[in-house]
Amino acid sequence: MAISKKMEEAFNAQINAEAFSAYLYLSMSAYFEDANLPGFASWMKAQAQEEVFHAMKMYSFVVERGGRVTLAAIDAPETKWESTTAVFEATLTHEEHVTSLINKLVILAREENDQAAEVFLHWFVNEQVEEEATADEWLQKVKMVETNPGAMYFVDREAATRIFTPPAAE
Repeated sequence: MAISKKMEEAFNAQINAEAFSAYLYLSMSAYFEDANLPGFASWMKAQAQEEVFHAMKMYSFVVERGGRVTLAAIDAPETKWESTTAVFEATLTHEEHVTSLINKLVILAREENDQAAEVFLHWFVNEQVEEEATADEWLQKVKMVETNPGAMYFVDREAATRIFTPPAAE
């Protein structure tokens, strides 16, 4: 069964949201580069790569279902934050927003009686649980050390160990 126009439009909007997420995390990476925190910059680059992977996963799904991907302009992201803590607060808030968007897609899939889309979106529902937990974990870490530059140095070094590895095909 081909994807409905309504689902196609919703997935196109979500592809745009995922592309914006990648752009936002690249902006956060640039902020950290400027702040001489290369570990956090690297962490955010890996996060941006993950968001591109999400967008491409949805892109492929739309195409496989006979839909047409139509790309729209990506809004400009923030470029300045008050602190490392503020960046990770923004990260958590953004991931909560993305979760709400994914949840709305699931609801639409149910309304459209599109079981293929609903099953496909379950991966993203689970992914968002992980995304929010990870963002909160790092927020708590940076809050713990925000007034201790020496400790922040070590947390920054820990952040540098993150790399993006695309998940194995299901």
